[in-house]
Amino acid sequence: MRCWQDRAVSGPDVHRFREIHARTCSQRLFRKPGDHFYSAGGKIMLTLIEDASPGPHDMLYPACDSALYERAGLPNHPNCRDNLMTALAGEGIELPFAPDPVDLFQNSLPQPDGTLVVEASNNPPGGYVTLRAEQDLLLVVTACSVDHHPTNGDACTEIEVEISSAA
Repeated sequence: MRCWQDRAVSGPDVHRFREIHARTCSQRLFRKPGDHFYSAGGKIMLTLIEDASPGPHDMLYPACDSALYERAGLPNHPNCRDNLMTALAGEGIELPFAPDPVDLFQNSLPQPDGTLVVEASNNPPGGYVTLRAEQDLLLVVTACSVDHHPTNGDACTEIEVEISSAA
């Protein structure tokens, strides 16, 4: 299963998602059902309703960018930061930096010595999460394009996103 990132921006003031605020409010590194995702201004943006995956979902790494791929010897590689900025520009939004990502299905866990280890996603086919928007949002979803590391289990695959109205 492929990892994917989502980032939420909202309203004319563009309230960017900030994982640091979610950690402060939830007192945990990783969200569980019922937990919220917060803007930089402390407003609730999303709620995690259901998690039908074994987790974890990385919330510590920044979005991959062209510099990361250049260091890996892969110039001009697709990356999440550029995907986000391109999508936002298409909506007339320009940001000075990429908001914190939520790397759903990315298996990145802190180790006892403080290092972060990225292993292959353990999310099986059909694993999913359900998020509820708590305000009008522009939610940008980008599928992870890491194909030189086991992050995606050595195989990038398609993702499916379903958007539904409140019941």
